[in-house]
Amino acid sequence: MRLFSLRSVILCSIVFCGIQWSSFAQQQPEFLEYTNSKWVDSVMQQLSPNERVAQLIMVAAYSNRDSQHKNEILKLVKEQKIGGLIFFQGTAKKQVELMNDYQLVSDVPLLGAIDAEWGLGMRLDNTISFPYQMALGAIEDDTLLYKMGEEVARQVKRTGLHMNFAPVVDVNNNPNNPVINYRSFGENKIKVAEKGIAYMKGMQDQKILTTAKHFPGHGDTDTDSHKALPQINHPFTRLDTLEMYPFKKLIDAGVGGVMVAHLNIPALDSSGVPSTLSKKIISGILKEKLGFKGLIVTDAMNMKGVTTGNQPGVVDKKAIIAGNDLLEFTEDVPKAIAEVRKAINQGIISQAAIDEKCRKVLAVKQWVGLNNYEPLKTANIDKELNNSHAKYLQQKLVEKSLTVLKNDEEMIPLRRLDTLKIASISIGAEKQTEFQKSLGWYTKIDHFQIKNKATASQISALKKKLKNYNVVIAGLHDHSRFPRNVIRYSDQVLKFIAEITQDEHTIFSVFKNPYSLNKINKIEEASVLIEAYQDSELTQQKAAQLIFGGFKADGKLPVSVGKKFKAGDGLETSEKIRFSYTRPEDAGMNADFLQNGIDSLMHQAINAKAIPGGVVLVAKDEKIVFQKAYGLHKYSDTIKVKASDLYDLASVTKVSSALPALMKLHDEGKFSLEDGIDDYLPYFKNSNKAGIPFQQIFAHQARFKPWIAYWQNTLRKNGSYKWNTFKKDSSARFPIKISDNMWLHRNYKKKIYKAIKKSPLEDKAEYKYSGLAFYLLPQIVENISGEDYRTYLNENFYSKLGATTLGYKPTEDFPVTRIVPTENDFAFRHEPIHGSVHDEGAIMMGGVSANAGLFSNANDLAKLMQMYLNMGKYGGERYIEEQTFKEWTKTQFPDNNNRRAIAFDKPNLEYQGLDNNTAKDASTKSFGHTGFTGTMVWMDPAENLLFVFLSNRVLPSRENRRLYTLNTRTQMQQVLYDAIKN
Repeated sequence: MRLFSLRSVILCSIVFCGIQWSSFAQQQPEFLEYTNSKWVDSVMQQLSPNERVAQLIMVAAYSNRDSQHKNEILKLVKEQKIGGLIFFQGTAKKQVELMNDYQLVSDVPLLGAIDAEWGLGMRLDNTISFPYQMALGAIEDDTLLYKMGEEVARQVKRTGLHMNFAPVVDVNNNPNNPVINYRSFGENKIKVAEKGIAYMKGMQDQKILTTAKHFPGHGDTDTDSHKALPQINHPFTRLDTLEMYPFKKLIDAGVGGVMVAHLNIPALDSSGVPSTLSKKIISGILKEKLGFKGLIVTDAMNMKGVTTGNQPGVVDKKAIIAGNDLLEFTEDVPKAIAEVRKAINQGIISQAAIDEKCRKVLAVKQWVGLNNYEPLKTANIDKELNNSHAKYLQQKLVEKSLTVLKNDEEMIPLRRLDTLKIASISIGAEKQTEFQKSLGWYTKIDHFQIKNKATASQISALKKKLKNYNVVIAGLHDHSRFPRNVIRYSDQVLKFIAEITQDEHTIFSVFKNPYSLNKINKIEEASVLIEAYQDSELTQQKAAQLIFGGFKADGKLPVSVGKKFKAGDGLETSEKIRFSYTRPEDAGMNADFLQNGIDSLMHQAINAKAIPGGVVLVAKDEKIVFQKAYGLHKYSDTIKVKASDLYDLASVTKVSSALPALMKLHDEGKFSLEDGIDDYLPYFKNSNKAGIPFQQIFAHQARFKPWIAYWQNTLRKNGSYKWNTFKKDSSARFPIKISDNMWLHRNYKKKIYKAIKKSPLEDKAEYKYSGLAFYLLPQIVENISGEDYRTYLNENFYSKLGATTLGYKPTEDFPVTRIVPTENDFAFRHEPIHGSVHDEGAIMMGGVSANAGLFSNANDLAKLMQMYLNMGKYGGERYIEEQTFKEWTKTQFPDNNNRRAIAFDKPNLEYQGLDNNTAKDASTKSFGHTGFTGTMVWMDPAENLLFVFLSNRVLPSRENRRLYTLNTRTQMQQVLYDAIKN
């Protein structure tokens, strides 16, 4: 899929290859070339003098109002012949429908505009909001703002409009500014200009007219011009060199429009009139001094900053006389037209001046393509607006905006998770936040919330609990629609924040306006301080990922915060060390192809009753780009599968338990593939297994029998159990739980060992899959390491990885509701299996074996597999030497037609079509394993690609083999490769 047109890519490369915008001579707005075009001439000839005035008027339209409002707009279009509409609240689909209707009755196509400073989400429901401009001001890479401009333009056009009243290029140098503030790129005039130009160019290169606003600069005021007329008392030199600087640069760069603010600026016009009505400011400065020839637009003409003391219609006339070309939000259209006609008749303004303005408006209409207007379709509009590329861009902008202001001793990204006991606190929240949920993907964390107005007793109780933790991660939340410079915390909560900043290992992520940092005592003394700029689910997710090293931070503070921080402050974190949770585009994969392909195959499998449900996880380049749960726990159930649910991994245990332990022990010189079982278990000396090297055993070429039905050896001929095998109740002699009514003798493991020892060997040394040796591996690991097997795995792998659900006997740590059931066993256990291992041999080993027994959710299993894919490294720590991994994941006996590596499976040596064990495009370097319950993990170093598939295909019975006949897993695996290629 081509994300950008060739023209856009070329423009992007030209614009952003180190060239400074100021190096260009002034570029004239492109639309001006049409002011005397044949189309404009023809329209002008058809327009009456009144209609030419009407072309300068834009009224407010809403797509969330009733038919009365629609009829009012239709009447203005048909009778008054207005030139355009500015749309406000509503939905995209309704907006398109209305615009089609309005265009249908208009003699001259209507110019449609919208305030979409941060995207359509500023006005329309269920559309994308990109970060506010204050957050964008923190981004170092302005090419991202250019791309945002492209995407916003595409979305504005898709909703039937042609003009965006953006970007805001006010220099916000007043923290108390109530109306600009977070809508500004910051306090540095140069950066404001550069970012404004990047955003503007992105939109205008896609034929959306932009308006730089709010001229001559609304950044240094503490009054909202919606409510009153702000006054700015700076001298001309200051205004000329600071406030107006970005406007000059955007004019030089070819901005199409400039919006004039409602401001009283004595240094520019001592009369006291709002700048919108000031001929000195508009005609004298903007047009003559700055040479702007583009479209001059008023700020909304219903705002108190301009309406106070001025009647509707009369105020519009004054704005036209002052030099504006387009009136936004005219409240009384007939009177506005009449007042302008009166001014013409009185000689205050000439008909020629009106005609010049009208031609500008018409030229804009031709430039945006309205001379060839066609109605828009509404089909699929929501899907098209919320497309994957836009979401990826939104995510990238958030990532690049996050600003690390403190990182004492490089505390983040957090390392050595096994040494950390972490608590998270969401301050200003009443329930678990997205921030906390996202933190939980990395390791075990205990979550707490504290309200804005928490009581002293609530705070005291929380402080006692926090004494049990050595790391505290605090999120400061607002949850208001806009990140204003407001603190809603009580004095007691503010005192609590100040106290915990003094703790040595406290991390703060502030999901609030950066100016608010100046209102929080001692916040600058926290060990780690992250400014996230706004409180959205996406910023919360990304802040959590940053803390754990999912990506590197490089944002820079766009404004100064009192004496605490300066504009430009911002630390880079050291490196990416763990998964990021991102979108497929971030790893060069086609999101739609991936989503549709996996969805289709999963729905096929579920509908065919091959599986009741499952979880699919895909990671590429150490980025989880897809993680989704499907279906139900069981066919007759109503419990939906969640991505966090635990599955019985079955034979995936073979590569997830003893194997990494033995690799580590191999690196330490304590284990060798050349040794045999008898070298580590003397019991096997003098057996037919003695001397057979582990290289052959793990490659399934040791002539071992595939399996032994241990449970059947417990039966008498009459079907009852032998006396020293099972009892109905537990006791000291029968402590091993098989089911509620089956308890195994404590020494039965010896019988399993004996059965393995005495089992005959196959006649020929060739590939034959066998799980026998894997029953012995836990004891071998214990004998070599001198540690308990489960403890060894947890301490050396699972806990360090943060894989907190990966382990044996899941009901010891998790409720059974989080565990997906497997088979309804009516042969051995005589009950549905839920919460214990499915494999009969493994349950008879107490649930702890290396052939089966592990449970995990997809996310935690992926951490171990990613460590494998990284050749032994994850989270900034090396677990196993790279050379060991390369050797153990290599095909061992290809000359014997054996594809297997050391325990890992490999692709067939020759592709076998639909019966192949992997996707056709899986490389020869790839490796993985499948499990009897319907699980699969596969890693491909050639593409740095990881695939995890969890299901319970054995429910209700292992005889259900539809997952195999459908070939779901390998077909799905191929989808990943296709998503890379497309």
